[in-house]
Amino acid sequence: MRAIVTGQVGLDKKHYLEAVARLAGEAGTALHFYHVGDRMYAEAQDVRPGTILDLPLSRLHALRRSVFKDIIAESADQPNLIVNTHATFRWRHGLFRAFDFDQMEKLRPDMFICLVDNIEAIHHRLHAEHCLDASFKDMIVWREEEIMATELLALALGCQHRCFILPRGREQRTTRTCFRLVSEPQLKKVYLSFPMSHVYDLPDVLEEIHVFRRAITEHFIAFNPADVDEKLLLEAALQAAKSGRDFVDGRYVDDAGAERTFRVSVKQVLEVAGDVDGQIYARDFQLIDQSDMIVSLVPELEGGQPALSSGVERELQHAYEHGKEVFVIWRPRRNPSPFITETATAVFRSTDEALRHFGLTPGAPRGNSLPTGEARATAV
Repeated sequence: MRAIVTGQVGLDKKHYLEAVARLAGEAGTALHFYHVGDRMYAEAQDVRPGTILDLPLSRLHALRRSVFKDIIAESADQPNLIVNTHATFRWRHGLFRAFDFDQMEKLRPDMFICLVDNIEAIHHRLHAEHCLDASFKDMIVWREEEIMATELLALALGCQHRCFILPRGREQRTTRTCFRLVSEPQLKKVYLSFPMSHVYDLPDVLEEIHVFRRAITEHFIAFNPADVDEKLLLEAALQAAKSGRDFVDGRYVDDAGAERTFRVSVKQVLEVAGDVDGQIYARDFQLIDQSDMIVSLVPELEGGQPALSSGVERELQHAYEHGKEVFVIWRPRRNPSPFITETATAVFRSTDEALRHFGLTPGAPRGNSLPTGEARATAV
């Protein structure tokens, strides 16, 4: 597949996609990588690192067109590639586009992937790399604009059914999802549904959720709503405010893929509380819409009660109403209600039973997931 990968500044897409390139190399997959920003800096050698967006828009657009012209020519016969670029910029010039439609047509993309990440991680990386004063609200607005512009571009080029939002995730575990989207697009795409907010202090339930997610992710292209977990940050900020604290810990993934912590202003987080909730609601439905099916785990709480959150119920209903296959792994001893059984394609008692239904062997790795072979991923 020929994929365009977008995302706002502060995502550190280059290092993320380098991890995808390593997976392609291990799999022996011929996958070419083009980093538009690197090529623009190479062409504008008078521009200091981190300052290219400060150029006049006329020169910035001319540089981008020159770089895309070269990429179009070099990639003409390449069936599999990733172009690392942006859809929009919100900078000192205000909001402006980061592509030219005529060149996107000539590039002939098959797929668009818009990477997203937690706003505190975006904010931290952005201010570490650039001299800029931007708030959490700015990060949230820019993220919405980037997603919308990517979707519109995909729609205009006939790729609306191959346009994906992909959370980066704290541990870069989504790099394999990104690789599979491009190299194995025929795989079923699954939205992982499970309770989140009210099971954080239940280690046994959390472990069961972890095992469930790992098992499904092994065999499918899986979209995990917890890979963007700003609700955790918001809850921590609310608790900190009650305790009179001004800061909480935020997290981001550094260049080496390690998770780091840093201080986050409680005031800034609380200022965007409504935006965080609104985007979680909208984004999770978008992740369902881009999937073929939803697989939901309902663990058992003490006393045999189901850990069935309002969020999981809404996800199941949304998937059913939009024609998705709906699979439920029901762990409680008490039977599920008709509101579960009447909207589900199938209900299972365990993750292993679900895997067997899909024709898979529980505990067995996917045979062709990452075969060894000659490294052929190329960054250009």
